[in-house]
Amino acid sequence: MMYMPSIFGSDMFDDFFRDLDQGFAPKALYGKRAKNLMKTDIREDEKGYQLAIDLPGYRKDELKLELKDGYLTISAEKNEEKEQKDEKGRMIRQERYAGSVQRSFFVGEQLKEEDIKAKYEDGVLRLEIPKKEEEKKLPERRYIEIS
Repeated sequence: MMYMPSIFGSDMFDDFFRDLDQGFAPKALYGKRAKNLMKTDIREDEKGYQLAIDLPGYRKDELKLELKDGYLTISAEKNEEKEQKDEKGRMIRQERYAGSVQRSFFVGEQLKEEDIKAKYEDGVLRLEIPKKEEEKKLPERRYIEIS
């Protein structure tokens, strides 16, 4: 079997029938932007939360984690690979994703950057986020002077 790229799809009628079928097809679970979502698994235990975020195709240097105002924001950005010509031929079609994805989670204002542990391996970003109780401030007492 020989692999041949197709300009239209698997056959020349794909694009024509795709528009007709979309009216009857079930809607995707996350809509049109499903490909841009970071699929995330969240587990909780007595110590904290463990997140496993699917980010296939990204390198570690393309990921950014930011903690601001109690929100942990995970961003990933992939730049478009440039077409290169060589003596063997020219690129006819290049199917690589270029763009960015981002997702935020509220983790609480009491956490610091050093509290969160992150590891990226095999296209999965794993985060360990500890549970921290908010420091309870004692109510400030104000006395009224009696004359």
